[in-house]
Amino acid sequence: MKKLPVIAIVGRANVGKSSLFNAVLDRRETIVAKEAGTTRDSISALASYKNKDFWLVDTAGAKNAEDDFELTIQEQIIEAVAAADLIWLVIEANIIINDEDRRVAKQALKSKKPVYLVVNKADKAKNADAAEYQKLGVKPIILTSAVHKTGLEKLLEVATREIPKATAAQDPNKLTLALLGRPNVGKSSLFNSLGKKQQAVISERAGTTRDVNHILIKYKGRPVEILDTAGIRRSGKIERGVEHFSVLRSLNAINQADVCLLLIDANESSVQLDQKIAGMIKEAGKGLILAVAKWDSLENKDPKVGDHFISQIKAD
Repeated sequence: MKKLPVIAIVGRANVGKSSLFNAVLDRRETIVAKEAGTTRDSISALASYKNKDFWLVDTAGAKNAEDDFELTIQEQIIEAVAAADLIWLVIEANIIINDEDRRVAKQALKSKKPVYLVVNKADKAKNADAAEYQKLGVKPIILTSAVHKTGLEKLLEVATREIPKATAAQDPNKLTLALLGRPNVGKSSLFNSLGKKQQAVISERAGTTRDVNHILIKYKGRPVEILDTAGIRRSGKIERGVEHFSVLRSLNAINQADVCLLLIDANESSVQLDQKIAGMIKEAGKGLILAVAKWDSLENKDPKVGDHFISQIKAD
């Protein structure tokens, strides 16, 4: 497949980056919520406009990192900007430009890539001040409303002039593999290891992954798309809002996959929820692989422990 150009969406939190991402794709690919910081991983999806295919990348809200967890998220934004051929800097039309907007604009312009200023939520601004937007030093300036899908045609028309024409070839031999399991079992660590890069944010905090993350690799010449999913909790433990939608996305990944890899924590060998997830995969008619994660954390390294573990899984 010819290398496809990449458009990265950047900006501070809650300016509508994910809404814009979904609007361009014309589907709900990422979770949108009023809660700032909903997006954590950089999520990419294949987009197309007038026979030009490109990768569209949604990033987390840019901010000063206060801890290692936030630093990992901010590093992903820097990587997305570095990999992009074109950058959409998103600001909010009805909010006065602040220091965070200026910092992100400076970072985007420093990349020496073409940068567009996307003034989102333009429907909420009664008197759009073009002179104020120009102070960021980014041109062209395009007003949009992701919610009402206004301004998108102009944005895509102008943007696709900047990128080369490329078409994504669909390979019928592509295998889709979904990584599933309870929260904090090691799905994102395995995802990054298989992809050989830090694409998903890893933390000891349960529930770090929210959207379904995709990566395409090749194994023995065959393309393999790997889906990293949010951890699935017991129904009564799932909180409303962002987590609820995260779990729904994880369950939908089962339907998208050809094969599901269910990760089980080596320190908790017999958990009813693991059996329930395995049952859902079986009911969907998908291939199932059981993988025991965190094996290195066991104190007892006797090989017989492994045999006992396998016997216990089979019995359950």
